[in-house]
Amino acid sequence: MAKQKTAFVCDSCGYDSPKWLGKCPSCSQWNTFKEIKLGSGKKNEPEALWEEPENKSNGLNKNKATRLSEVSSDEQPRIITEDLEFNRVLGGGIVPGSLVLIGGEPGIGKSTLMLQISQSLGTNKKVLYISGEESAQQISMRAKRMSLDSHEIFLLTETQIDHIFNEIKTIDPDLIIVDSIQTTVTPQNDSMAGSITQIRDCTATFMKFAKKTQTSVILIGHITKDGSIAGPKILEHMVDTVLQFEGDRHMSYRILRTTKNRFGSTAELGIYEMIKDGLRQVNNPSEILLSQREEHASGIAIGATLEGNRPLLVEIQALVSTAAYGTPQRTCTGFDVKRLNMLLAVLEKRMGFRLGSFDVFINIAGGIKIEDPAIDLAVCAAVISSANEIPVPKDACFAGEVGLSGEIRAVNRIDSRLAEASKLGLDTFYLSKMQKKSISNEYNKLNLGWCNKLGDALSDWLVR
Repeated sequence: MAKQKTAFVCDSCGYDSPKWLGKCPSCSQWNTFKEIKLGSGKKNEPEALWEEPENKSNGLNKNKATRLSEVSSDEQPRIITEDLEFNRVLGGGIVPGSLVLIGGEPGIGKSTLMLQISQSLGTNKKVLYISGEESAQQISMRAKRMSLDSHEIFLLTETQIDHIFNEIKTIDPDLIIVDSIQTTVTPQNDSMAGSITQIRDCTATFMKFAKKTQTSVILIGHITKDGSIAGPKILEHMVDTVLQFEGDRHMSYRILRTTKNRFGSTAELGIYEMIKDGLRQVNNPSEILLSQREEHASGIAIGATLEGNRPLLVEIQALVSTAAYGTPQRTCTGFDVKRLNMLLAVLEKRMGFRLGSFDVFINIAGGIKIEDPAIDLAVCAAVISSANEIPVPKDACFAGEVGLSGEIRAVNRIDSRLAEASKLGLDTFYLSKMQKKSISNEYNKLNLGWCNKLGDALSDWLVR
């Protein structure tokens, strides 16, 4: 018998090598190479697994060079679901022929979300739900518990990709959901399910099928312990859109983020609430994030942030206490701890607040992670409020980036932030003085606190 050929593939970026290497030449990561078995050389091309439906070919199988000016730039109509949050994250709906990858922790609600998306398409679209992890009875029980109308949802429990495409030829669906890509295997490869080569080959097969037949495919992927999608990074490069479904399983809120999108923005955000009947869309998350705050407690400030095109008002909670040990703690939940250290240094150097011997804890209420520098001003206000035991006014909102010299810098899309604050009844808004010319006249009725330095935003309520 011929000797089985092997290769070594980087688990981080997908770089392959004929021999084991300690450091990857592509991504510079150490000890990431894993040995894989190469295929047996069976000539079973992926294109032979299906026959292109004539009504979906649309001339895309003619691989000929064409002038760019002659290519039609008309955008194809998207598949619109009843889930407004899902449509927003994808950039307006599901693009025909797109390959979408969604990842998340076990039990976070990925399968529940996909069942709801399947049901929301109604009777105009046929959906094929392929499950390699659960039995048909388990999925049926979940659909009944969620009170879903599953008449137009076709269910297939299969892991062999050739059997899957035999059913696809029979049903001719408009949307295919694969749960999950790590359980799918192809006979072209002799390695076990979930290996790097199996994931890559199966994803490539679905990608070719989606592009040539204009059928949308959604892949559900597992994640590793560090939160990244399992498999090499090349899996995320192959697909059109990468969605991350995140949240604490012990909390009711779930967040759907997009980290890659060839058909829309990569900064959009969808928020859901997990209830007994499934996932409920949260159309106005600001009201929920602020509904449980204490009105007169110190260490609480409201910041205006943006997630994609959506303005949000978030509650920043700060706790400043005397350090019990020699080294003070700096702990953040939902906020960058390095950013916090910089803001504390600015408060000490420019404002004279001595916080070097105090523990500082920051929490963004609701389990949301914020990277927008516009909440710097709100974080500083919450920290000073907790340190001096002086509550921030309940109708105050902050939006401003804090520079190293203590200046308040302008933030983008200030009108959207002002509109969200006004809608929730907040009538005092602290922002940079550099944005006076960019404010619409309709917001003059608000009490705008123009700030040039950090002390300008704190002097109104701190000194009493």
